[in-house]
This record gives sequence, C-alpha cells and structure tokens, in this order.
Amino acid sequence: MSVNEFRELGRTGLRISSVGFGSWVTGGPGLMGWGTQSDEDSIAAIHRAVAGGVNWIDTAAVYGFGHSEEVVGRAVATLPPAERPLLFTKCGLVWDENGVESNNLTPESIRRECDASLRRLGVDHVDLYQIHAPDPAGPPIEESWGTVLELVKEGKVRHAGVSNFDVDLLDRCAAVGPVATLQPPLSLIHRDAAADVIPWCAEHGTGVIVYSPMAAGLLSGTFTEDRAAALPSDDWRSREAEFQEPALSRNLALQEALRPVAERHGVPVGAVAVAWTTAWPGVTAAIVGARTPEQVDGWLPAGSLSLTPEDLAELAAALRGTGAGSGPVGPALPDTGA
Repeated sequence: MSVNEFRELGRTGLRISSVGFGSWVTGGPGLMGWGTQSDEDSIAAIHRAVAGGVNWIDTAAVYGFGHSEEVVGRAVATLPPAERPLLFTKCGLVWDENGVESNNLTPESIRRECDASLRRLGVDHVDLYQIHAPDPAGPPIEESWGTVLELVKEGKVRHAGVSNFDVDLLDRCAAVGPVATLQPPLSLIHRDAAADVIPWCAEHGTGVIVYSPMAAGLLSGTFTEDRAAALPSDDWRSREAEFQEPALSRNLALQEALRPVAERHGVPVGAVAVAWTTAWPGVTAAIVGARTPEQVDGWLPAGSLSLTPEDLAELAAALRGTGAGSGPVGPALPDTGA
C-alpha cells in the first residue's frame, strides 16, 4: 500500500505526505535512546517508506548524538536524486564528550549545530530546521528564533519551525517572524496539544507535524505486558510512567479497542492510531518511526486512511471507557468530563 494523501504544510509551499518517517530510533542507544538498532535495518526502513510514498524524514542532531543524521544521510544518498525526500532536523539539544545532554539556544551554538547537521546529512541546506525544545535558562527565545530566521535568509534552511513550544512561546516567536511549523506530541494517549497549541497553529497558518502518534509503540497493535517488562535499561520507555502500572493496563485496553476499527478498514491497528492524529483539524501530518521495513508496513496505510465520524465516536467512547491518557477525546468531540 502507498500513501495517497498529501497536504500543504502551513504556508511553506511544501506539499508533504500525511505520514513521514521519524528517525529517533535510528540514533540507537544514548540518552532518551531506544536501545541497540541496526543501521542496515534503519536504511532499509527509510527506503521502504520512501518507496511507499513518504516524501519527508524528520530527524534531530541529538538522536544518537549525531548518529541518526548520519544514517539518514547515508540512506538518502543512495536514492536517485528525483526520489530523495525532504529533510527536517532540529537544534538546541547538545551533548559533551561524556554524552551529557544540555540545552543550548545561543546564536553561536545554533549556527554550529546547523553546520554540523548539514555535514552529517550530506546536504547544503535542510528543508525545515526546528528548535527542538525551549531552554528556560537560556537567552530570550526572540534571540534564538531570530538566529534560525537568519539561517533561512542565508539559504542553509528553507523553513523554520519549533517543537514542544507552548502558546506563550509561539506568540513570542511570531512577534519576531512567522513560525512555519510546530512539532508537538499527539496520540490517543497524549492529547493535550489538541486543546491549545494546535488551535493556535490553525489560527496562524502554521503547519503541524505531530510526533509519537502511536505513543512510542503502545498503540502499535503488538505491544504487551511482557514487552513492557522486557524493555532494556537503555530504552527510555523502561522508565516512562505510561509503560508501567497503573497506566499500562489502561493503555493496553485502549490498544485493544482499536482492533474493531482496524478490522473494518482492513488495516493494522497502528494505522488507526496514526490516522486518528491526522484527523484533527489543524494537523498536517504525523511523524512515525520504524526499526525495520516490516514496521513501516504496519503504519504506512495510515497515509491513505480516512476515519469516519462513526469511527471517531467509537474511539472517543473507548477513551472515556478505558480512562487512558489525557486531553480532548476526539476531533469535534470535546471532552465534557463524562
């Protein structure tokens, strides 16, 4: 199956597939890492996604301390130029020689990061450059955002966006210059962004690419209690509350509630979870990761799946019934507290 839905990314002029390849896991072990990962499997997964119609990849400098960008660069370089996807990456999270991560949004650091990312990716510009996360102890965000906008003027970056920003920070950035995109978390479990920042983006013409639409695998259709218990210590999920009780049981019950919808549409469970996020007004597309080509096959159908009002109502009822997660329960179905 191939992606057949493409959408305008805000006011950038870019037309992107409604699902994109996320390369967080491609970085392998490290702080907030996913454990051991084969580079060959990652490259094969990227190639499978591109062959299936995905036309953009999202990565970040900090994923695997630069390793994700290097692997993405290798994968893209082996594709014919006409088939190469758009490249999105991020700055602002840096690390030292001991692998200790910290925030750094000073203009000097942003410029160093951009040049390093271009080298690792093997390109002379990136299509979207995003501030990865706010730094409350850093310089005023206006200064950092202004630096990213300067990189656009210099041609190293085509478009500038942010990730994990709240409405106040979005307002402050917008006062300096347009925010092309926002990247917030959104899934059936983590729904809070739908209540504030996604509506802000809709009002301001800002594109939205959401991350972790399957809640880091919890809603993939294959996650179990045994898998949660077996997560290695170098996989960040082993320390995450949603992968432990009492939340785990609620989340697995929600995963089961997706199966009837998936069966009606003839798609994997994970595809339903992803399509739920792209059904939200204001959401342009979803970032979805994969370790292998087979995992790509599990979510690629989301790029062609349109959930019906009846599907959305059933999923809203499942959210209320399981008590999983937080935030509004569905598009045009505000959470009344019932």
